[in-house]
Amino acid sequence: MRPSPISQLRLLVPIKRCIDYAVKIRVNGSQTGVDTNVKHSMNPFDEIAVEEAIRLRERLKDQVKSIKVVTIGPAKAVETLRTALAMGADSAIHVEVPETLVPEPIGVAKTLRAIIEQEGGVDMVIMGKQAIDDDAGQTGQMLAGLLSWPQATFASKIDVQADLKSIEVTREIDGGLENMKCRLPAIITTDLRLNEPRYASLPNIMKAKKKPIQKLTPADLKIDLAPRLETLKVTEPPKRQGGGRVDNVVELIEKLRVAGIVAS
Repeated sequence: MRPSPISQLRLLVPIKRCIDYAVKIRVNGSQTGVDTNVKHSMNPFDEIAVEEAIRLRERLKDQVKSIKVVTIGPAKAVETLRTALAMGADSAIHVEVPETLVPEPIGVAKTLRAIIEQEGGVDMVIMGKQAIDDDAGQTGQMLAGLLSWPQATFASKIDVQADLKSIEVTREIDGGLENMKCRLPAIITTDLRLNEPRYASLPNIMKAKKKPIQKLTPADLKIDLAPRLETLKVTEPPKRQGGGRVDNVVELIEKLRVAGIVAS
């Protein structure tokens, strides 16, 4: 896959602009989606990915050549890129799309593949395991499939081997922790316990304004991001009803029977 051995790593970190995690989500009036006229910020799992890329450079020093972040989103998404640049990324790519277009995971994966092929020499893609708006958790796996690269999902620890040819990843699974080794280039998706993202300092925020952001469109990459799925209707879940007290087990069993809950 590479004509020569790796001497320096080039990291790519996809990030997404999402409704801020602290915002109370409300369905819009037309019931076609949620109200997006609220505060947005970087997807928390992607913040972890950016932080891990920066920590890898702090550990490996000059062995990390570059950290590039990429996002697919409307014009406002440039603010999210600036946040990542202020954290410590070197440069950014903004694939600009209309605000009404919400790319699906397969479209995002195809766009990232096109960027990687255009960039050439990307050794590691570190990305959040999921976005908190759709909770799909599919993009990393799809990208690995499209590129035929190894993948390590739900990573809680990443160690790059001394020869820069492979990585060891500890990942969280239902049964505990799983240790695996992947050859580079590889796709890694980050879990919550991997690290705690740093706050960008004021000097770094000012420096971020001078870091380069390359503007692209889906047409530049020969990608069609038209949705394959149609959302018919979005409604809020029914309001939770308060509980009640019972005086004894017999009364509890009777209430469960009336509610249609019976032992199987």
